[in-house]
Amino acid sequence: MAVDGLSDRSVRAVLAGTRRIAVVGASASPWRPSNGVMGFLLRQGFDVTPVNPRIAGQTLHGRVVVESLADAAPLEMVDVFRAPQHVGALMEEAIRLGAKAVWLQLGVIDEVAAAAGRAAGLTVVMNRCPAIEWPRLGLRAPR
Repeated sequence: MAVDGLSDRSVRAVLAGTRRIAVVGASASPWRPSNGVMGFLLRQGFDVTPVNPRIAGQTLHGRVVVESLADAAPLEMVDVFRAPQHVGALMEEAIRLGAKAVWLQLGVIDEVAAAAGRAAGLTVVMNRCPAIEWPRLGLRAPR
């Protein structure tokens, strides 16, 4: 079983039931995973807002980078490309902003923050990548 304890059905429901995603830790460097995953999400039809205070105001994949998660609201899912020590504060903000899900990327594991998110009613996907899960689950972009 995956570290987050979610079934394929649960992960599929998160991806299929989400339209607005904030990518926290978005990078302008095309070789960085956050840049590639953001492009992938956009190609699947998601409405993606990149979040990174260091490059706020720049454009990534045709989307303006915002400074904070609050600037990306309203949102449904927060996709986190940050080190685990930053997850707690991001989880608190995602809860406050009314997100439905928080997706922690590969290698990003914070059991305490995940428990707080679940207790607040969020689905927390952890140590996974949507660009891997999407094809693995046989999902297709809406037409």
